[in-house]
Amino acid sequence: MCHLFFGFKSMSKPRLKIHVRILSNDEIAFGPGKAELLEAIQRTGSISQAAKSMNMSYRRAWQLVDTMNQCFDSALVETQTGGTHGGGAVVTEFGQTILKKFRIMENQAAQAIQQDFDELSGLLKRTE
Repeated sequence: MCHLFFGFKSMSKPRLKIHVRILSNDEIAFGPGKAELLEAIQRTGSISQAAKSMNMSYRRAWQLVDTMNQCFDSALVETQTGGTHGGGAVVTEFGQTILKKFRIMENQAAQAIQQDFDELSGLLKRTE
């Protein structure tokens, strides 16, 4: 599934924003928000800190991680419970592969429609 959004603000240049989503049955297995969450987990080493950095509740972040882990053959994120060495989360090698391939897909989708977008954006009414 791919959503296209054409943004146009007064006197600004039109821009293209593509939302690529990977569906498994009716569940969004992976999309832009989940990709951003994985990147935040990589940066922070924690689901809680990743959620905070995205202004998202811990519960919501945990639900997204759980959905990703359930939809794919292998876990994208592994967690460790707290204790002497503290808790934390790590994006698995499999999760890093999924993230990398997803970002490539986003770029390829944008490149594939760039020429048509350029032609279409020239036909947009400019408002002030």
